[in-house]
Amino acid sequence: MALFVHNLAEKALALVNSAVTYSVTYLKPRLATFWNYAKVKLVPPIPAKIPTTIQSLKKIVNSAQTGSFKQLTVKEALLNGLVAAEVWMWFYVGEIIGKRSIINYHV
Repeated sequence: MALFVHNLAEKALALVNSAVTYSVTYLKPRLATFWNYAKVKLVPPIPAKIPTTIQSLKKIVNSAQTGSFKQLTVKEALLNGLVAAEVWMWFYVGEIIGKRSIINYHV
């Protein structure tokens, strides 16, 4: 019985060791890629981008006023709709977090 437990412990240790080694070799390049993207995409906006943002908002308002949004392709319209839905859902998530309850939240 003691030999069985000893062999089982050795096999379990070898299995865990190989799993950790595989995980490290698998995750290391993926984490490096994530970190590179995080450095670029997750930085706060800088003041130099404010004029570009204002021009973009003016373009959206002008598109709504002139009706040029009707000339979008189906793919562009779908992507714009998905972005709007995402913003809308994050608003509701923020409301639920701020309220600290999902109960009695009239959606």
